[in-house]
Amino acid sequence: MLWAGRHVVLGVSGGIACYKSCILARRLVDAGARVDAVLTEAAAEFVRPLTFEALTGRPVLSSLWEPGGALSHVRLGQDSDIIIVAPATAHLIARVAQGLADDVLT
Repeated sequence: MLWAGRHVVLGVSGGIACYKSCILARRLVDAGARVDAVLTEAAAEFVRPLTFEALTGRPVLSSLWEPGGALSHVRLGQDSDIIIVAPATAHLIARVAQGLADDVLT
């Protein structure tokens, strides 16, 4: 897949591997993709949203309670070409499997 011109939503859940998502975000941007990062609250404790903003040049969505947050995550999913979740912790996978949608990423 060629990344140039693609809109990628990068979902980041709260595991120690979060730092690797920063590398992935930068590589996608370097390949020409527009990257929007969506962080869980736990992910934002490992890697601050400002890091992703600096790497992608785009605002980061990390809470449903931010202005516009309740609808922003829906719009991102509709407008994206691909959604990548990295890392996807066991906790996130279990919540998705159970249909729990209680944060901005799920």
